[in-house]
Amino acid sequence: MPRIMALDYGDRRTGVAVSDAFGWTAQGVEVIQHKTEDACLRRVAELASELEAEEIVLGLPKNMNGTIGPRGDLCIAFGARLEETLKLPVKLWDERLTTVAAERALLEADVSRAKRKQVIDKMAAAILLQSYLDSRSRGANLHG
Repeated sequence: MPRIMALDYGDRRTGVAVSDAFGWTAQGVEVIQHKTEDACLRRVAELASELEAEEIVLGLPKNMNGTIGPRGDLCIAFGARLEETLKLPVKLWDERLTTVAAERALLEADVSRAKRKQVIDKMAAAILLQSYLDSRSRGANLHG
């Protein structure tokens, strides 16, 4: 089964997650610390190769009313660059509330504030990817 990599793209930090070999579960991989889009793109390319990713899911931040704002436009442009550079399909996926869900889970697990800051983007990417994997599974169940 092809592995799917998910990105929670940010200005300075990008969370990365990957699916298991069966496409059932998502695991956080790392948080890429970067100053530029190019630096992020380079590390994503390295990880995609290492993890043998055949598809990228990129979090698309939407406003709560479903519209796309400036941050969403940046992610759409980054997704186009990813697709062009990696020669892999890039799917934009609604990431509303993934960071909120990650923060809540870390608070419930009593993770310290310093540790939360280190892992929240990676966890948000895993939540994003799990949502995508679950929707694919539901789609297969509906049509299969």
